Amino acid sequence: MTSPKTVLITGTSSGIGLAAALGAARSGWTTIATMRDTGKAQTLLKAAADHGVADRIQVKRLDVVDPGSIAACLDEVIAEHGRLDALINNAGAATVGTIEQMDLDDVRSAMEVNFFGVVATTRAALPHLRAARGRVITVTSVGGVLGQPFNEAYCAAKFAVEGFMESLAPVAATVGVDVTVVEPGAVASEFVTNLGLDVPALLAAAGPYAPALEAYIARTQQAFGTAQSPAEAAAPIIDALTADHPAFRIQTSAWARDFVATTLADLDGSAVQDLTSTWVR
Repeated sequence: MTSPKTVLITGTSSGIGLAAALGAARSGWTTIATMRDTGKAQTLLKAAADHGVADRIQVKRLDVVDPGSIAACLDEVIAEHGRLDALINNAGAATVGTIEQMDLDDVRSAMEVNFFGVVATTRAALPHLRAARGRVITVTSVGGVLGQPFNEAYCAAKFAVEGFMESLAPVAATVGVDVTVVEPGAVASEFVTNLGLDVPALLAAAGPYAPALEAYIARTQQAFGTAQSPAEAAAPIIDALTADHPAFRIQTSAWARDFVATTLADLDGSAVQDLTSTWVR
């Protein structure tokens, strides 16, 4: 008998990653659900049991900013399952702030988690994906296509991921590996909650940027009031996982498609600037 296909997903303790792990397992995949802190696995494991897929989900530790952790996890997967058919890069962290007031270490940290973590994990997985003629699916963001106020570091990292994957895709295709990016908009998940933002303190420290930041926060809170659920955002990821030939770029909602279309069709950049300037005034 042919062994089930195996997918490794990063950042599965909550949100889109958790929902993607459940979706992959329901689709019959052996699902390696990874997270930096496996002590946070109980929510996923309970959901897996509730959905009747606990036997298809295996939790492993993987810290995307630690090459040793990535290598150890992949070695275990190959030793235990003999194959890796897909990688879903989902782990990430938001960063809110404007560059004049940010510590450069915070900018570097955003790049480490959101960009270099993706690069390192993809690089390590590619030999196994080549052998399986598999695929790489990376959760980016609409913020990887359209730069957003007070998200300079986060959007820079996500833009870098988009450029990296768009450049990798034709090369990977020559060795049988499909590459896809999935671009969610606002998602109601712990990704934002985990920021732990103290809004009054942020505004008090914002100095000349306080009016713009206040307008941005009000707009963003409204956007997240009508956000997709993690399961809705994960559904296109599972479609890309199971499709014969997934598209390179996929948005998770009609809103996200309309949003990124603003910049993809904006040759001189004016439409993006006209849009985002309304967020800060």
